[in-house]
Amino acid sequence: MLTRVVARQTSRRAFLGLAAAGVASAVSACGSLARSAGAGGLPVAASARAWRNPVPENKLPGASDWVIHTLGGAHEIEGYAGSASLAQGETLRLFVSTTARGFTATAYRLGWYQGLGAREVWRSKTLRGGAQKAATLTAATNTVTTDWDPAVAVATDDWPPGAYLVKLAAETGGQRYVPVTVRSQSCAGKVVLKSCVQTWQAYNTWGGYDLYKGPNGAYADRSYVVSLDRPYDTNGANMFLTYERNVIKLAEYLTLERGGLDLAYVTSMDIAADPGLLDGASALVSMGHDEYWTPQERANVTAARDKGVNLAFFGANALFRRTRLQASALGDAREVVCYKTAYTQDPAYGKDPTEVTSDWRDPPNSDPESTLIGTIYEGYPVDAPFVVSSPSSWVYAGTGVSAGASFPHLVGVEYDRVNPAYPVERPIEVLSHSPLTCNGVASYGDSAYYTHPGGAGVYNSGTMRWVEAIYGDQPHGIGGATPAFVRQVTTNVLRAFSQGPAADRCKANDNLAATHEEVGSPVAPGNLQ
Repeated sequence: MLTRVVARQTSRRAFLGLAAAGVASAVSACGSLARSAGAGGLPVAASARAWRNPVPENKLPGASDWVIHTLGGAHEIEGYAGSASLAQGETLRLFVSTTARGFTATAYRLGWYQGLGAREVWRSKTLRGGAQKAATLTAATNTVTTDWDPAVAVATDDWPPGAYLVKLAAETGGQRYVPVTVRSQSCAGKVVLKSCVQTWQAYNTWGGYDLYKGPNGAYADRSYVVSLDRPYDTNGANMFLTYERNVIKLAEYLTLERGGLDLAYVTSMDIAADPGLLDGASALVSMGHDEYWTPQERANVTAARDKGVNLAFFGANALFRRTRLQASALGDAREVVCYKTAYTQDPAYGKDPTEVTSDWRDPPNSDPESTLIGTIYEGYPVDAPFVVSSPSSWVYAGTGVSAGASFPHLVGVEYDRVNPAYPVERPIEVLSHSPLTCNGVASYGDSAYYTHPGGAGVYNSGTMRWVEAIYGDQPHGIGGATPAFVRQVTTNVLRAFSQGPAADRCKANDNLAATHEEVGSPVAPGNLQ
């Protein structure tokens, strides 16, 4: 029997001061950057009040108890959302399995919130627990799915658009997250933060399979199709926390400035489903690890760029895999298809080459990622310093860097490079050119910025560790001056791109010839499987 749950207001927390964001003021040649920075009959449980709060969201009291400290035993508690994203006011269904007799669920919106990183928006009372049915495996595609009953339905009338984590807590102590996005109704005039749900699912080993391997670790036993109808592995939100949370925290901090950012939230599937979703947006931000894209998403993002929507890629290895989305019993776009090197086994092969799920740069419909991002993914694994090559760029305003400035361990674990063997958008400015060794072969990792005739500016950090370095709260030995440098560059990009088409205000000074980029990849790209 399902229990009605009620909302509970969070307690107030001490205000930590905006200076804790640690971003310096900057004067830049790029526009005006000189601002201070520092469901099916289920009972519905939540307020019916529409969200109308006159207080700026990130001035509301934060909460530190969103952080999970105890995972507990295997399957002690775990769950998933019936929708990866939903519009404000729609009902969120949570599917939960636990070995405990009871559990609670608490929803947190991620943001700045006095530096605490999240705000509690809803909390249940104790709900009835119990283990749900075992997962099933579709042998033809090695797809793991569950057929669970929903445990609770929550109305989201008073949940503002944003990125959310629902923390499940078993009475026996174990805890897990369920990530969900409350998407924005309109993206016009906003900096759009995209959650890379397809990539999260590609690496999700819950049930023993992901798009890379099976339970024995063998590539040949991997899934060809992965389902959202199952929990995520580890803590339930590892990819989000590693590659997206810090961008959100910084961007939400910047909303508190005079003339600060206006943000919107979407997922990769939302962009694929709606060709008009990005109409009028100031910028689209791809966070951290954004490897898996459908043709529809790529077409819609490319069309937005061509109309002047700026693009920021705060990561590496983006737009590398071509995917297809299909429905599950719970709804549309609940399964991610990607055959990769076995693309001739894809049911679309020989029927529709645009839908065959190979890598984007490979047959049967080659379209390298560089035509959108400006760079090419080159290799894995690597650990190397990030070396500045174009210090006069507006991107580096306020950092004080000079040519050759080096930031240890910032390039990794995957990296990109401007590679003239593939199409290169011009003018393009190579912002960093970092010597490295990958799999015993010498090469370079690049960050780059190009401007498009449609008016857009496109920035790519070229390293997967960029987001991890923003607050220096991730491993890899990143510390010292690196977090402040990364915060400032990220802030410069977000501010400039928030002002609309950047090509005229923030020009790319083409230095491709002077950079002497090697034509072709000296390193065989890692993770080709």
